[in-house]
Amino acid sequence: MRATFMYGAGDVRVEEVPDPTIVQPTDALVRITLACVCGSDLHPYHSMPTGEEGTPMGHEFIGLVEELGSEVTGLKVGDLVISPFAFSDNTCEFCREGFHTACKHGGWYGAGGVGGAQAEMIRVPQASGTLVPIPGDVDEKLLPSLLALSDVYLTGYHAAHMGNVGPGKTVTVIGDGAVGLSAVLASKQMGADKIILMGRHVDRTGLGRRFGATDVVAERGDEGIAKVLELTGGEGSHVVLEAVGHMPAYEQAYGVVRPGGVISRVGVPQYEDAPVGFGSLFGKNVTLNGGPAPVRAYIEAAIPQVLSGEIDPGRVFDSETTLDDVAEAYRLMDSRTALKVLVRP
Repeated sequence: MRATFMYGAGDVRVEEVPDPTIVQPTDALVRITLACVCGSDLHPYHSMPTGEEGTPMGHEFIGLVEELGSEVTGLKVGDLVISPFAFSDNTCEFCREGFHTACKHGGWYGAGGVGGAQAEMIRVPQASGTLVPIPGDVDEKLLPSLLALSDVYLTGYHAAHMGNVGPGKTVTVIGDGAVGLSAVLASKQMGADKIILMGRHVDRTGLGRRFGATDVVAERGDEGIAKVLELTGGEGSHVVLEAVGHMPAYEQAYGVVRPGGVISRVGVPQYEDAPVGFGSLFGKNVTLNGGPAPVRAYIEAAIPQVLSGEIDPGRVFDSETTLDDVAEAYRLMDSRTALKVLVRP
């Protein structure tokens, strides 16, 4: 089969490798129908050291079950399934508490001998707990929105959920990438009164407005903070959803949050130390939370929303490539020519 590997910054290759096989009785093999490139894939694309052995890439996919291990339950060959970006048993204490990305028996695609999803097939560990069947005959037009449930939309949802977004709240979303726009859509679904999107790419913020943003702030730094404070009567936002992961975005977050507010981060932090002292969090009694989204905790409730047309998170996909051209997908996203790219094997 063909699969994508990264050998260093900017070095993405599609190679022929052996098909995956069942290793553990809890495994399943899935033939991938749709995959994509994630914004987090761009971090190694910028900084991965060059190596002789490639790293398997991709962690978002939907596909058809092709083979099941002897201990897999709740699935059958031929099922169309969605996988969260991390696999989990869905039964351990952390899973039962809704934090599947901390599963005692879980892990990550593209690591520990598990392949990546930018490929024709993939082995899924802990398949019973990980894979979620999509019921009924599905209109092909809905597949991108279903794919968005594997990571991007439900990562934005997780940010809003952890921030306790709801009616009466003002929300500021920092970042106009696919996760930030998903956070806007989720905040709208949760009934936020005012949603301020901080982003400067007009095509993206336009989609943000269609998803529910009431205001757009293109300015950055102190100027952007001042604009958000102006929009909130000098008080700041009840909830700030940080979907970038770089220090300037974090600094904007604590600059615009109101006293007693919440900063919820889902942008993978590209820094080790973050201010938490009097001038950032402590002085305002601000709560800081967020982390890798436990997509498996939310996915079953989101599938009917997509199938009914209540939400259409697949609109974040604005470009498409074949697997053979996946390097171009990385280039398009890295250059901001594309927001998020579908990959069809």
